[in-house]
Amino acid sequence: MHMRRAFYIGRFQPFHLGHYSVITSIARDVDELVIGIGSAQKSHEPKNPFTAGERVMMIRHALKDTDITHYAIPIEDLQRNAVWVSHIISMTPPFDLVYSNNPLVIRLFEEAGIEVLQPPMYHRDGYSGREIRRRIIADEEWKHLVPQAVVEIIEDLDGVERLKQVSKTDID
Repeated sequence: MHMRRAFYIGRFQPFHLGHYSVITSIARDVDELVIGIGSAQKSHEPKNPFTAGERVMMIRHALKDTDITHYAIPIEDLQRNAVWVSHIISMTPPFDLVYSNNPLVIRLFEEAGIEVLQPPMYHRDGYSGREIRRRIIADEEWKHLVPQAVVEIIEDLDGVERLKQVSKTDID
């Protein structure tokens, strides 16, 4: 019996309940999930406040209560789309299927001959990293949008203060 192993990429800034619901739904169809942590080289900036290592920790702790076999692999950005898929393949355990709703990601994997499926989108308001970061900076309620394990990690890291500080100088 061939093992089905899928790949799913995100920035996870931070890992939230939308990601959690997509991952749990993908996991029903595959044996193992390779989770790519995109923009791994970025941290301490308004759009990317958390390090790759911190995001690995968020994913590991958020999925601890599931029986999903997964690998969370940091993947640095490449400014060359033509070689992006082979870059990913070189950094991850093998996979035969990709889940994505991102048009560029879909296109690049399809051009490389890898099957892409679109996971169900979570249409819940606020389940976006941008909205969660905005709420944290504005001192609005955000904890209900992420798994409890992620709340604890962000608090341990003094992540609220970090996000506020790195956002001060930004003219976004």
